Amino acid sequence: MHVLWKDKIVERDTVKIDIEDRAYQYGDGLYEAMRVYNSKMYMFDEHFDRLDRCAKEIRLDLPFTRAELKANLEKLIAVESIKEGEVYLQVSRGVKSPRDHHLPLPGTVEPVLTANVITIERDVEAQEKGHTSCIVQDQRWLHCNIKSLSLLGNVLSLNEAVEKGYDDALLVRDGYFTEASASNLWFVIDGKLHTHEDGNLVLPGITKIKLREIAKSLGLEIVEKAVPVTMLDQVEECFASNSVHEVMPIVEIDGKPVRDGKRGPITKLLQDKYIEATL
Repeated sequence: MHVLWKDKIVERDTVKIDIEDRAYQYGDGLYEAMRVYNSKMYMFDEHFDRLDRCAKEIRLDLPFTRAELKANLEKLIAVESIKEGEVYLQVSRGVKSPRDHHLPLPGTVEPVLTANVITIERDVEAQEKGHTSCIVQDQRWLHCNIKSLSLLGNVLSLNEAVEKGYDDALLVRDGYFTEASASNLWFVIDGKLHTHEDGNLVLPGITKIKLREIAKSLGLEIVEKAVPVTMLDQVEECFASNSVHEVMPIVEIDGKPVRDGKRGPITKLLQDKYIEATL
């Protein structure tokens, strides 16, 4: 298996990560995950824009340009002969020895890029059947708009849901839904799409960008405002969105079906239109 390490395509077994790499010791870095359709990265520019914004927010100088990263990832996809799949990349701030909580001065450490690509296929069965979920208190940090490597809060939230027998966790902060454990969260109420506004409490999703465009083309109204838990009995449909799972219906919340417990018509419409956009 080949991976991208710094600016070279190499065999995975040859990669060496230093024990004092700040990603390993602090989670000090960023990541992106994007889908590959027909051997092409989907919405690469939007993913890069988010990576670049997040890098500026954590004061990290990316060790590559947009064009350089795209070219190297395209080489990796070609070498691995990926038709339908996922690219995962992460950028560590680099190695600082001895270990020090202070951010290194600019230019004193070299950021480290790693990336791999795997084959995955669209989970048509899950997209039709939908996921079950439960409400979990959102106890993550207050910079959820940064796609940080520090994902322990998300992992613990999902684990809590799985231990209770559910597929996913719907996170709630101060009585309002924020997002799912690794996805943006959407509700249909009175025929309108509701989702949390972008800000520091949620990650501005790339799939969310595309769904905004699709909804506008369909004449669907989007209300970008946090939905209170007290409105749960008014929810007609619910779904989560991210680059890997695309549009995933949520058909059960805390053991109670969302309406009839089946994928709703607006969710299916958005699924179909999103898939069309990837062709």
